[in-house]
Amino acid sequence: CGSKNIIPDRSAALTTDWQKIRVQEMQTDETREEGKMPRTVECELSDDLVDSCIPGDEVTVTGIVKVLSTDGDGGGRKNKCLFLLYVDVNSVSVVQSKETQGKADKAESAGNFSAKDLAAVSMIAREPDPLHLIVNSVCPSIYGHETVKMALALALFGGCSKVVDDRNKMPVRGDSHVLVVGDPGLGKSQMLKAVSNLAPRGVYVCGNTTSSAGLTVTVVKDAITGDFALEAGALVLADQGVCCIDEFDKMMGGEQQALLEAMEQQSISIAKAGIVCSLSARAAVIAAANPVGGHYNRAKTVCENLKMSPAIMSRFDVVFILLDSPDADRDHLLSEHVMARHRGSSVMSTPSSACFAHSAASGNAPGLNQRLQLTPAAPFDPLPHEILRKYIVYCRKYCRPEFSPEAKNILQEFYLKQRRRAHGSDGMPVTMRQLEALMRLAQARAKLELSEIITPEHANEVVALMKESLVDTLTDEFGDIDVGRSTGTSKSKETKRFVNILHREAEREGNNVFASAGLRKIAEANGIKKADQLIENLNNQQILLMKGGGKFQLQSASNF
Repeated sequence: CGSKNIIPDRSAALTTDWQKIRVQEMQTDETREEGKMPRTVECELSDDLVDSCIPGDEVTVTGIVKVLSTDGDGGGRKNKCLFLLYVDVNSVSVVQSKETQGKADKAESAGNFSAKDLAAVSMIAREPDPLHLIVNSVCPSIYGHETVKMALALALFGGCSKVVDDRNKMPVRGDSHVLVVGDPGLGKSQMLKAVSNLAPRGVYVCGNTTSSAGLTVTVVKDAITGDFALEAGALVLADQGVCCIDEFDKMMGGEQQALLEAMEQQSISIAKAGIVCSLSARAAVIAAANPVGGHYNRAKTVCENLKMSPAIMSRFDVVFILLDSPDADRDHLLSEHVMARHRGSSVMSTPSSACFAHSAASGNAPGLNQRLQLTPAAPFDPLPHEILRKYIVYCRKYCRPEFSPEAKNILQEFYLKQRRRAHGSDGMPVTMRQLEALMRLAQARAKLELSEIITPEHANEVVALMKESLVDTLTDEFGDIDVGRSTGTSKSKETKRFVNILHREAEREGNNVFASAGLRKIAEANGIKKADQLIENLNNQQILLMKGGGKFQLQSASNF
């Protein structure tokens, strides 16, 4: 037929459902190669296989590899000898699906656990103190930071999520979010790497090379069909696992706002290019950040040190602040630990008699720290990551502890005490989110021991952990706890009183310029301690501007 106009007979044509997916290889510690990108292959589904999986699922695909010529793509002679490989799929087996993940299959006896794995799980559960063993096995190459490692371990085990079938009820998330803020060189990135390797499904991203679409969902246009398709981001790929975000402070404001829905509602809603859908992102977010200017400034709040919005800050269950303060004993022990690592000693012997400055600031933390620290000069063999990963999977899958009445009372009394303490202040450090965080951490603490009941001991340890987090967050530049520092600005009561006194003096004298000696005299007369440090902090906040001759000019009180 020489005619170029071919009209299809649509009434006699046979149509079939067709879908194209892209499968990416799973990379574990054994198969991961440095500098190698994960390989992907395109697969074609037809008939009843269409919509058998969604982005983020772990699948096993069986099919026939075929070749597709690119001559008809309009590439001319450039693509004349280029061929594309694809898989014509015969079957798709979903290994781990998001839609059925929350509904545990009780008929499955032991899942993917072998007899050796179950023996290792039983051995860890029978240890006299499993918490001490697991916390010191999370990242043994980093010295100290026992309470931070405990929070990371509890985030790996996770709480108990409640998924209800009734659409009128909101599901309760069971994942805990942790934020670690500190000076450079304290091992934050190493701890995040260790957590991502330990997690059954872990994704590690860096904030300075991550976009909001790379974190959530990307809509791409298919080159062959012209249709739009979804590509899962880091949070979707980390569903039912852990998403570690390093250099959290380097992320732009829009990229941080993309985490708001995923961290609280555990889902990502998208409405782009005619696609309106919602994907599950039930992942625990563990972030590490450096403060603005290189070193943490106690005169500012955490939000001011990171330039982070209070909305993001409130979604983290626990916040730890690591300070690199000079300490002769601690520096000596740290150098011994580093030298022992370079000597290649397989058995770790780490005398941990000294604590970091931020842990020593808490009145309740030393008891928890002393329990988690290693015994001086005692040999310690950390658990291999493969065994610890199996133990975490087993605990997350089969253990769902319940609260005892005594544990409920301990958490409730701590919450009510903090609420009464914050009554009448500018900020509220403990809200209903923090009460839910306490419950999640207590559930994870009981899971760690394969305990079916959350005992008062578990609740007291979680309260001690939360106290240290609150002390780190709310301690001001004078070492005092200021409950108003949970908001976006730092306004301690002593600083407010000193500024109000200076304004009254300026109105009475008719001059808002003070000499440094006069400022110290005013502070001493009103019982205000550490006047020089207070003057320096007010100068950094641009409330007192330094003039020539050691004089300071007081600014307006509109912003204070």
